[in-house]
Amino acid sequence: MDNNQKSAFIAVLGRANVGKSSITNAVIGHKVAIVSDKPQTTRTRIMGVLTRYENQLVFVDTPGFHRPHNLLGEQMIKAVGNGMNDVDAAVLVVDAAPKFNLQNEIPAAEQVLIEELKKHNLKTILAINKIDLIKNKEEIFSIINLYKDAYDFEAVIPLSAKTNDGIDILVSECMKFTLPSPHFFSCDDFTDQPDKTMVEEIIREKLLRSLQKEIPHGIAVILERFFERDGADGEPILNIEATIYCEKDSHKGIIIGKNGTMLKSVGIKARNEIEKFFNIKASVKLWVKVKEDWRNRQGIIHSFGLD
Repeated sequence: MDNNQKSAFIAVLGRANVGKSSITNAVIGHKVAIVSDKPQTTRTRIMGVLTRYENQLVFVDTPGFHRPHNLLGEQMIKAVGNGMNDVDAAVLVVDAAPKFNLQNEIPAAEQVLIEELKKHNLKTILAINKIDLIKNKEEIFSIINLYKDAYDFEAVIPLSAKTNDGIDILVSECMKFTLPSPHFFSCDDFTDQPDKTMVEEIIREKLLRSLQKEIPHGIAVILERFFERDGADGEPILNIEATIYCEKDSHKGIIIGKNGTMLKSVGIKARNEIEKFFNIKASVKLWVKVKEDWRNRQGIIHSFGLD
């Protein structure tokens, strides 16, 4: 062990769709969590790793805090609570441009999260995301004033994960939480997610971005085959076969699309990103199957690895 090494585990918390995964990706400089405009995109705890010389930050990106409507939702909320255990600090992400009027009152979900932070007595940074959407920057001060009395934050950082504005400041502030400790990941690692999971999540992201509102939460992607083979020209090809599970026959038809156009489009988008991610040519084949009400069936949730 290098005696100069320092580490810190930092939970990234917030309501659904405030941009936690976007911030984690921006901080790490790599894609470690999928992003869409649909709430509850992140389903499990995902770790992003940033190593700078002797310092290593491990960011625990948690599912968005929301009122659960099914067994899967309950387990996602459990993952949020678990994300506060065994960490050194937290980043509470709030939306600088919410689609509702704050009316000088912190949203109920954030009030619950703040109470949990108090119970754990966690050192916490308040990250005010999406400042790129604020035309009058003075509005940010009213948001700061709203939250500063709710919790004794170590720092308050307005930022934009989209433009990277303020991301370096967030990293610098997080570095203050590091303590003498061996690094838990190699300097080349940027996530704890296995390649198989990253492929499944990339496919699910393309589905989330392509489908109607009522369908995305009811889909799961399971990788059936994942191996490297030689192509006709001798160049290596990543061979990927995955099954998309949905809850209704009507949803299956929408996912496939007329004459298979939707499924083909999702496959092409996923293949392009997988090739970029792994720096190798890829072949992606997708199938769609129905498992009714799977989000309330513990056995299926377990078999999908979502518990």
